[in-house]
Amino acid sequence: MEIKEPVILVVDDDKDIVGAIAKLLEMEGYRVIKAYDGLEALEKLTENSIQLILIDVMMPKLDGLSTMMKIRATENIPILVLSAKSEDTDKVLGLSMGADDYITKPYNPMELVARVRSNLRRYMQLGAIDTANKTDIIEIGGLELDTKAKSLKVDGEPVKLTATELKILELLMKNAGRIFSAEEIYSKVWNEDAYAVENTVMVHIRHIREKIEINPREPKYLKVVWGIGYKIEKI
Repeated sequence: MEIKEPVILVVDDDKDIVGAIAKLLEMEGYRVIKAYDGLEALEKLTENSIQLILIDVMMPKLDGLSTMMKIRATENIPILVLSAKSEDTDKVLGLSMGADDYITKPYNPMELVARVRSNLRRYMQLGAIDTANKTDIIEIGGLELDTKAKSLKVDGEPVKLTATELKILELLMKNAGRIFSAEEIYSKVWNEDAYAVENTVMVHIRHIREKIEINPREPKYLKVVWGIGYKIEKI
């Protein structure tokens, strides 16, 4: 999926913030669509082909987290949460509800652009047609991951994952039996240096477990090796 001019939806009830982010992203070559509350964001999403969403949490009519949950019911495009709340519990909540990344206000413009670029790259790579020297289908037990169609079946039933969850699962399934630390997973999937990333990775791992395991508390596939990291069990 090659997109010459990726389209980004920026959602915040503060028009000055939306304007500033739009200008920043447009300077980087992205096309920006603006929305000022959750309901308007959902409308824009249905009217346009959008590759990434930046969304605030506290907004009128429909808040950011509720909007994100509605989007996640049908879409796996990257969603980056913008929030003034910087506590770990707030970040974990945002990630638990489907965010791919969490950026706190006031944001560093260079960091914001880097995170947008990283998440877009990951999303586009998942949809890339070029799969030379790669096997499209990876099967482990009842898991069937199609890396070309970016789709997953568990015991023959389709399961929807976000772009980040798919990338993590692909990494682990391609290296079944190998243990990856949270830092390794983050650096390979996010393509960024890993620092204090345990909570971020843990939330995504928990989400994947909830979707692929019959009993997430007694996982068959996705195992935690305490104090070391995570792995997909060879079956």
